[in-house]
Amino acid sequence: MTIDWRYTVEQDLAILSVAGHLGPEAIHRFSGAIGWVVARGTGPVVLDLTELRSWSAEGQLAITEAARRLAEADRSLELAAIPADGSLVPAGDCPDIPVHCDLPAALAAHGRRPSAPKEGRREWSTDGWPS
Repeated sequence: MTIDWRYTVEQDLAILSVAGHLGPEAIHRFSGAIGWVVARGTGPVVLDLTELRSWSAEGQLAITEAARRLAEADRSLELAAIPADGSLVPAGDCPDIPVHCDLPAALAAHGRRPSAPKEGRREWSTDGWPS
């Protein structure tokens, strides 16, 4: 089982939404999505896990590695709606990863409203992204 993703950029805030199971077989695809994010934006990245069914220890490590990659590009990573089956425990050398209860809370932390106009919005996704 793998993941699907959607990357949305609105002004200086990026949202990477992930659906499926983030396990060992999905890490390569997730890393590719992070590469896409690093190459196509600036500012903070909210990793929206609303559609993520579950994650493994390897998936959690992939998220901490993503935080490192983004920090190297002078960008931060925040999580929204982590799966109910556990919390992310980053390694001690990992950048801080703020966690929000859901995507609207993450957007509010950046002064955004979920229903705000979508002017200037750009979006990319995998073919399997749920509509």
